[in-house]
Formats: sequence, structure tokens, C-alpha cells
Amino acid sequence: MAVRALITGATGFAGRHLAAHCRDAGDDVIELARSGTPGTDLLDARATRDAISRAAPDVVYHLAAQAHVGESWRDPAYTLAVNSTSTLNLLEAVRLQTPEAAVLVASSGEVYGAPDALPVAEDAPLRPQNPYAVSKASADLLAGFYADGHGLNVVRARAFNHAGPGQPPSYAVSNLAHQFATSLQAGNDPVRIVTGNPATRRDYTDVRDVVRAYRLLVQRGCSGIYNVCSGSSASTADLVSALAQAARARAEHVADPALIRPNEVLEIRGSCQKLSQETGWQPELELEQTLRDALDGWRRELAA
Repeated sequence: MAVRALITGATGFAGRHLAAHCRDAGDDVIELARSGTPGTDLLDARATRDAISRAAPDVVYHLAAQAHVGESWRDPAYTLAVNSTSTLNLLEAVRLQTPEAAVLVASSGEVYGAPDALPVAEDAPLRPQNPYAVSKASADLLAGFYADGHGLNVVRARAFNHAGPGQPPSYAVSNLAHQFATSLQAGNDPVRIVTGNPATRRDYTDVRDVVRAYRLLVQRGCSGIYNVCSGSSASTADLVSALAQAARARAEHVADPALIRPNEVLEIRGSCQKLSQETGWQPELELEQTLRDALDGWRRELAA
């Protein structure tokens, strides 16, 4: 069923893919670009209420965030302010202006921190291990409070690492694909790839599968907490190897100690069983396809 959908963070990586997916499905999409945009500043409570009132959405997807872990270490105050305050203002605006609207708050698998067991299910305790994760845990808990305390229809979608074409190079998969594309364009053989800890493992899902899960959760009338993930993990070394194969190139993988993050969790891997059981969702795009598409995207951009 087509709906009137408001998307915060609609110019961001996942936001662009979600907006395109919703439009393809026939939804009437209203975009709120990001915090700080005139007229749509989610850090301004009144501006947020006015934006929600004007849009009168059936569905709100809240994706706007400072979403980079490394940046959160450099400026934790900004990350906490943006991610917590924008979520609070948005939920309060929905409560006051459109309390019947369904709300999906994009949380993160980072909120679990170092898990007691893998894969991580939705009932695992929250143990955030970096400022970004703390900010997303705060937003996640606010979403739960507005559901419990005010009766809003809220989905807390804990998305694990997602990647794909169009992602900024500050994120792992896109950074590696960019390094490969740049080095290949320069004619280097082997391709020199520099990373942090090559043994860290993350649960990667293609962004196109992630946004499909977001819309399905709302479409099926779900509420509560859902992991959005693949259920398997790959190491940084695995990513380098797979990209080398996709590029048909030899890679010289160098681990730079300066790029190893403090307090880093060695493996993050989630269970998507609840999401699959309640919506029928399964990841459709294999990691190898995601890596090829990310590499091809950078090759096209560098060649332009």
C-alpha cells in the first residue's frame, strides 16, 4: 500500500536508497535532508514540529544522524547532541502533531558492544563501546520510551554495518573499494591497501536490502526491536581479499596501528531471525555483489 512517507536524513547514504525504494513502491516521499538544513533543523524542536505538521506523514523514517564511529571519537559532544536531540525532537513532534503515524528509528548493531554470545539477538543487553554507539543507544531508548510512555507506533531497527554503491569513503567497504579503484587507475601492481586491524569482523548487509527491510517492517505493521543484518560476519582481511578478486588484482595489505580504534569490538554479528519470521525478509544481495558494485561505482566516478 502506498503511503505518505517522511524521511529524515534523505540525502545521506541509506536515506537516498530508502527514498528511491519508497518512490519505486509508489509512496509519496517527503525528504528532510539533515540537521542544520534551513527549515528542517532537527536540533530545533519548533522547526521539527512545524516540518512534521506540514508534511502530515503516515510514516516517518528517522535516518538523520552523525553516523561515523571515528568521527564520534573526535567530537563525542556533537555526536551525542545530534543523534540524541534530533531523535527526541522528532518523536516529540510526532507525538504532538501526527500521533497515529508509524515511526521507524534507525538504530545500530553497535549498541550491543561486546556480546556475551554470537549471533546477537534483540534481547541482548546494550553495552555501547564508543561515543557513536552511546548516542544510538540513547536514541534507541528514547524510541522505546515514546512507544511505552506515549503509545506511539515505533520500530527500533538495529541495522548492522551496511554498504553499497554511493557510500562515502570514510566507511570500511567504500574506503577499501576507493583505495582499490584509485590504485588501479594509477596502474599500481600490486595494489597497496592500508587498513586498521585486519582481524576485526563485522556483519555486512547491502544497503538496498537494509532499506527494503525498513519499508517491510512498517508495511507489515511491526513494532518493537528488530535486528537488520545478514547473520554472518567478514573480517577486514576477507574484504580486501574479495575486492582483489573482484578487481582481478594483487593486493598488498598493510595494517596501520594508527588506524586501530580504541576499545574496538573484535566481532559484531547479529541474528535476523525475528525480522525474517515476522516479515519474510531475507538478504538478497551477497557480500561479493555489494563489493563489486562499490568498486564499480568508484571506478565510474574516478573515470568521469
